[in-house]
Amino acid sequence: MTVVPFVVLLAVALWIASRFVHPAPPDTITITSGPEGSSYALAAERYRKILARQGVTLKTMPSQGSLDNLKRLADPKVQVDIGFVQGGLAAQADTGDLVSLGSIFYTPVYVFYRAPKPIERLSELSGKRVSIGREGSGTNVLAAALLRANGIDGKDATKLVNLEGKVAEDALQAKQVDAAFLMGDSAAFANVRDLLRTEGVRLFDFKQADAYVRRFRYLTKLEIPAGALDLGRNLPPENRAMVAPTVELIARSDLHPALSDMLIEAAREVHGRANLFQKAGEFPAPLEHEYRVSDDAKRYYQSGKTFAYRHLPFWLASLVDRIVVVLVPLAVLLIPGFKLLPWLYRWRVNQRIYRRYAELMALERAAFAQTTPQERTDLLRRLDKIEENVIKLKVPGSFAEQGYILRQHIGFVRARLAQAGG
Repeated sequence: MTVVPFVVLLAVALWIASRFVHPAPPDTITITSGPEGSSYALAAERYRKILARQGVTLKTMPSQGSLDNLKRLADPKVQVDIGFVQGGLAAQADTGDLVSLGSIFYTPVYVFYRAPKPIERLSELSGKRVSIGREGSGTNVLAAALLRANGIDGKDATKLVNLEGKVAEDALQAKQVDAAFLMGDSAAFANVRDLLRTEGVRLFDFKQADAYVRRFRYLTKLEIPAGALDLGRNLPPENRAMVAPTVELIARSDLHPALSDMLIEAAREVHGRANLFQKAGEFPAPLEHEYRVSDDAKRYYQSGKTFAYRHLPFWLASLVDRIVVVLVPLAVLLIPGFKLLPWLYRWRVNQRIYRRYAELMALERAAFAQTTPQERTDLLRRLDKIEENVIKLKVPGSFAEQGYILRQHIGFVRARLAQAGG
C-alpha cells in the first residue's frame, strides 16, 4: 500500500513521456524536386549536400514540377517526405495531411504580349493566341486562373496554347502566339531579357496588382524597377508591377521535428541571399497562404534550434533531446513522490500501531461494564491476542519505542481487568 502511490506516479510520468517523445529521426528522407536541370532540382541538390554534413541522406525524386510534387505528397502510397510546391495549386489535391515549413522564394508571373500599344488588363487578351504553359504545370494552373478571373476560359475565340519556356519564347518572337505566360524555370533571366529586347514585344504591367493580391491570397505584389533587367537599354523602360506566388517547402505532417529544423536551416542557406525580388534574409519565412505552417516550423522561426542541436552532432543531439523529454516529466512527478514516500511509510506503520490501540480501547471499555468471570476470562484472552499481534508486528527499529509503549498500555489494561475481577 505504501508503494502503490509511487508506482502510480511513475506510470503517469511514463505515459506523459510516451505521449510527447518522438522516435529517433530517420537518417534518410526523400524530396520530390523537379525536372532535371531545373531550379527545383538544383536546389534539392544543394539541400542534399547540406544535410549530408549532418549525417542525413536526402534522396531526390525528379518530377514534372510543382503540381506533380503536390500530388505525390498528397498520395500516401508515394514514398516522399518533402517537396517544392508553388502557390495556387492547393485545390488540385487533398492537402489535409500536408504542412508548410515556410515560403522559400517568389516566382513572379511574366506576361509578354504583342500589341501596338500597352494593354492595361488581361481581359484585353480575349480572342488572342495565348501560351499558358505546359498542361499540368504550375504555370498552366495559375495562368488559367488569372485568365478566368478576367472572363477568358478558352471557350470563346481565345486560343490557349500549351507552350513553355524557350518554345513559348520562340513562338512569341515568330508571331505564332500573341501572348505568353512565363514563370519559374521558363522565365529564366536570359529568356526574359531576350523578350524585352524583341521589337514589338511588351511586358505586361499589373496595374491591378493590389486587386489580384486581394482576390488570390497566395499572390504577392512585386515591382521591377526601370532598368533592372538591362541598365544599358533601360529595360523595362518604366517600373513594372508584378504578381507572384511563393514556392513553399511542403512536408507531410509526421515529419520529425529535428528534420524540420534541419531543412529550414538548409533553406536559409540556399534561399537566404538577396536577388531582384527579395532582400537578404527575407526567406525562408513562415508566410501562411494555402497550407498551415507546422508547429515545429513556427517554434523554429520564433526561437531557432534547441541547445542540443546547436552544439552537438545530429545523432547525439537527437538522443539527448529524447532523453530530456522522458526525464522532465519523470523529474516533475517523481521528485515530489520521493519526498512523499517516507511520509507515506511512517503513516502506514503508525496505522498498524494505532489499529491495536483501537482494539485495546474497545476492550478496556468492555472491562468496566458488568461482566461475568467467564466474560473477563474472554477479555483477558483477547488482550493476550492483542499483545501477541504487537510482538509479531514488523516495524523498523525507529518505531520500536512506540511498540514497547503500546505493550506497557496493554499491561495497564490487564491490571485494570484484574482489579475489576477482584
